[in-house]
Amino acid sequence: MNVTIIGTGYVGLVAGACLADIGNNVFCLDVDPRKIDLLNAGGIPIYEPGMGEVVRSNVEAKRLQFSTDAAAAVAHGDIQFIAVGTPPDEDGSADLQYVLAAARTIGRTMESFKVVVDKSTVPVGTADKVAAVIREELEKRGRTDLGFSVISNPEFLKEGAAVDDFMRPDRIVIGYTDDAAGREALAAMRKLYAPFNRNHERSRVMDVRSAEFTKYAANAMLATRISFMNELANLADMVGADIEAVRQGIGSDPRIGYSFLYAGTGYGGSCFPKDIQALTRTAREHGQALRVLEAVEAVNDAQKNMLAAKVFARFGADLTGRTFALWGLAFKPNTDDMREAPSRVVLLELVRAGARIVAHDPIAVDEARRVLQLDFADNPALLNRVSFSSAKDPMEALAGADALIIVTEWKAYRSPNLERLKAQMKSAVIFDGRNLYEPGAMKDAGIVYQGIGRNSA
Repeated sequence: MNVTIIGTGYVGLVAGACLADIGNNVFCLDVDPRKIDLLNAGGIPIYEPGMGEVVRSNVEAKRLQFSTDAAAAVAHGDIQFIAVGTPPDEDGSADLQYVLAAARTIGRTMESFKVVVDKSTVPVGTADKVAAVIREELEKRGRTDLGFSVISNPEFLKEGAAVDDFMRPDRIVIGYTDDAAGREALAAMRKLYAPFNRNHERSRVMDVRSAEFTKYAANAMLATRISFMNELANLADMVGADIEAVRQGIGSDPRIGYSFLYAGTGYGGSCFPKDIQALTRTAREHGQALRVLEAVEAVNDAQKNMLAAKVFARFGADLTGRTFALWGLAFKPNTDDMREAPSRVVLLELVRAGARIVAHDPIAVDEARRVLQLDFADNPALLNRVSFSSAKDPMEALAGADALIIVTEWKAYRSPNLERLKAQMKSAVIFDGRNLYEPGAMKDAGIVYQGIGRNSA
């Protein structure tokens, strides 16, 4: 099938490359000529394991192309995926300007029936707005004879595992309108996704608004589990319980399960924070307060301060002359994404208190440098107290450190040589924001250890 992807960001590039990989002819459109030039030269603008190989092999096979030519893009695809960004607006609502601009481009240039797919994460009712914009452009052209239908097909990709998630989805949500055009569009979507349904049917077909809502509801549920466990972990520290034992105890209940029950420093990234804000904003627009989700967001904001609070509790409020090693900058492993990363809060608080930081991350150092310049914009000189390392050996960051702070659970941090760790550091103290280690093993090794909810108050 001929497919067009509008937007070559994270979602668009993954969708385009993976759809090409199963045999479709995919045209990826972007307004940024530098990104298109990079992709055409074999470069990848995002870090995602396996992505580069999939893109390059399908470009070589001539099933995947990149361009800034909007008219050619719309002419190419019977199915037009809108996969542009929906950043949070100042009031927390999703900014739809790029989605509606893509819809306008389709309406201005289409010459045949189009299946228009909202792949971006968008609020309930966006499909109606997209359809209205396309109709408006067709009316301006006097081409109301041209048919189209808007489908909602939200993505459920995890950064760091996006290629596998797309190629082996647990569900494919398709929202359509039950009229003649909608049924034609649904048939096209079933044909497109047929290769993913050979083992068993993964498609979940529903009305458009329910599909739009499903994406937000899923992320809201996962974020709620994270904040719930973080609150329990903080209480566990106070009452002398071990949150890891609690996690296993409740996770063994099949009604609960083990996923997203790990206590830590809070969630970050491009999805959970903005989706929670967008959903609560939608609720307020309809006169309803989502009190649980408002609490989820408040808990998460507070949790990002937890590691710094533990450092201050041990070393005092004035950290002048102290040096801390920090392992992990990205909001999660296997990505360089620094959006809403807890490490940013930790760095800002400790550096403002006078500390020096040696920060290690296998991938995210360059992106961290960029975003931290924004975080420290009010006093850029403070950033001179932070040095960065992407060395293969994270131990190099420990020399002379008063403590090690773990923020991201990269594999390289999971099983360090404890004797070497102690020898490198000025004092053997670990603040573990991801509960990578067992408190008993750390005590036996002569290391002062504080996790999150591991009875370390």
